Amino acid sequence: MRIGMILDAVFPPDPRVENEAVSLVKAGHEVFLFCLHYGEQKKLEVIHGIQVKRYLSNRLEYKLSALAYTIPLYTFLMKRKICQFIKENKIEILHVHDMRIADAVFSVNKKNGVPIVLDLHENRPEIMRFYPHLVKFPGKYLISPKKWKSKEEKFIRKATKVIVVTSESRVEITKRIAVDVDKIVVVPNTVRENFYLNPKADPEIIQHYSKSFVLLYIGDTGLRRGLETAIRSINLLRDKIENIKLVIVGKNTTDWILKKLAKDLGVEAYIDFLGWKDQHLFQSYILSSSICISPLHRNLHHDTTYANKIFQYMSLGRPVLGSNATAQERIIKKSNAGLIHQEKDVQDFSNKVLDLYNNKSLREAFSENGSAFIKNQFSWEKTSKKLIHLYDNIKN
Repeated sequence: MRIGMILDAVFPPDPRVENEAVSLVKAGHEVFLFCLHYGEQKKLEVIHGIQVKRYLSNRLEYKLSALAYTIPLYTFLMKRKICQFIKENKIEILHVHDMRIADAVFSVNKKNGVPIVLDLHENRPEIMRFYPHLVKFPGKYLISPKKWKSKEEKFIRKATKVIVVTSESRVEITKRIAVDVDKIVVVPNTVRENFYLNPKADPEIIQHYSKSFVLLYIGDTGLRRGLETAIRSINLLRDKIENIKLVIVGKNTTDWILKKLAKDLGVEAYIDFLGWKDQHLFQSYILSSSICISPLHRNLHHDTTYANKIFQYMSLGRPVLGSNATAQERIIKKSNAGLIHQEKDVQDFSNKVLDLYNNKSLREAFSENGSAFIKNQFSWEKTSKKLIHLYDNIKN
């Protein structure tokens, strides 16, 4: 089939989009990827078999995307580009990545009438409630998460198939919307084998942390990710674990709050705020760690999605300490790859770190379990079979 993937962002990087597209190409489909560029990339390019078609955008369009369901201008501008993309590439099925551009796709498809797969990477209407720019003027009054949720429900009803990342998300949707559960397919964000098979570790990073007991966090550092819990925990643990070090690889505009907290607590020397690093270095930081953490706050979004980092952690054999966000807790317990702490509970987090620190054999058991779980059940090569099956069903 000639599949038209729609992404209203630059490509690469987008691991989920790339993983899905590559898998579909390997399964014998032709994948044409609609994406945007800002004058710095080739208009046409083939990447790992994906036929990438880039359409010129600008800063104004980017800003208008946040207002996609406040005023229809963004949808109008995208419709023209999508029409051209579908016609030129003789698209037989559309695969829409996330919500912002979905209205334009469904609108254009009224004339084309091809099947549409709606790929919901996250519960966008719920997570929007935590965006810093939406809790203050003017975003608070211009952008309505309630309106985005209404649109999401409309798109779910109209789509041929819907993809979500967890079974919890599928349950939440079918409780909220009267749709057949078989319409919704779970395709988790997992790691490809090339991430963990024969990883190349940077010797300088490994050496730098060789004498430290490292708690590692990789990813966005927004306050809802729970790093305040980890920082406050360092204040309790520094006298009990002499060589403890919290290493944070990632950033967010709210990092100044975390750094101020570390300074106020006098634990700056025990924390490395490294900012974003090249993804090729992730393996090195994971391999240099003793425990990897995901202290998410609980909310409807976090309860129904996975942080992809936990699979990166497991795949390289590191024990995981995660909060009791529903989906995360279930997968860590199912794989027996680590311990669970109560969200926002500094004492419980600290106790679990000490449990792992004082029991090397427990850490090793969790490491082996997590690694085996990814290898045997939860690598992308395993979980992507549901995606291929979805397209086989539509084709037939």
